[in-house]
Amino acid sequence: MHRSAPRLTRILACAAVPVMLVVAGCSSDSDSDKDKASASSPSSEATKSEPKVAAAKFAELPDPCKSISAKTVKSLVPSAKTKAGTEGKSSDTAVRGSCSWNGLDDNGVKGSQYRWLDTGFTRFASDQALGSGADRAGDDLTKQIAKVKATEGAKKVVTAPVSGIGETATLVTYDLEKTGEDFRYATVLARTGNVVVTLTYNGAGYAGSKTPSAEKITTGAKTGARDAVASVATANEAPKTSASPDAPKSSGKPSAKESGKSTAKATDKSSAKASDKAAE
Repeated sequence: MHRSAPRLTRILACAAVPVMLVVAGCSSDSDSDKDKASASSPSSEATKSEPKVAAAKFAELPDPCKSISAKTVKSLVPSAKTKAGTEGKSSDTAVRGSCSWNGLDDNGVKGSQYRWLDTGFTRFASDQALGSGADRAGDDLTKQIAKVKATEGAKKVVTAPVSGIGETATLVTYDLEKTGEDFRYATVLARTGNVVVTLTYNGAGYAGSKTPSAEKITTGAKTGARDAVASVATANEAPKTSASPDAPKSSGKPSAKESGKSTAKATDKSSAKASDKAAE
């Protein structure tokens, strides 16, 4: 009996060791997992979503050949060969479109006057990687202005800001010799929302007729540009809903027939109650 007691003590001690090691091991693994989770979890700054770009203002482009009113076309190109305009080719009319008018007003021995009118539209969508439609349109506007100013052969190039046309607009005027005649050009480049509008108007005199004045060409270009910019907003207006002309209009008051029926029902009920009382 005396020898078995120490032996039992040794057995219990050895049996306890693995248990302690297991517990210690579990505790260590748990702490390690917590550390890994803490290291892999994104910080509060990283979890914040990136700011979204503003939505594009305009989703549609106008019909380019209807963007300039018939009255304006008649005024700027009185002898237009195609009054409805000639639409330019586009691989995606939802993104870009253009239309032009031209004609020669022949006055016989008094000479002739030639006019050309052209309008173009480019729409930019908002993109998380590229930026908002308005910003992208602004960048393109800057490029287009530089391109017009660098027109080959252009003389007396003048650039000036224009107010009252879109959100921002620039007028570029210059002279250019073509077909042996002096042409006078005026181009208005404007941004309205996420759309860039470009309108060019030019003219020349033939057979001894004088070159149109810079003021006349400039005024015409601004008039056409106002029409073109306004057409963008019009193209994106929500369609107006109206009630069918055949649908009956409700005045909120009962009709004469309904009033008559209500009165008759009330009279019948009163008479019935009176008869019941008399019978009692």
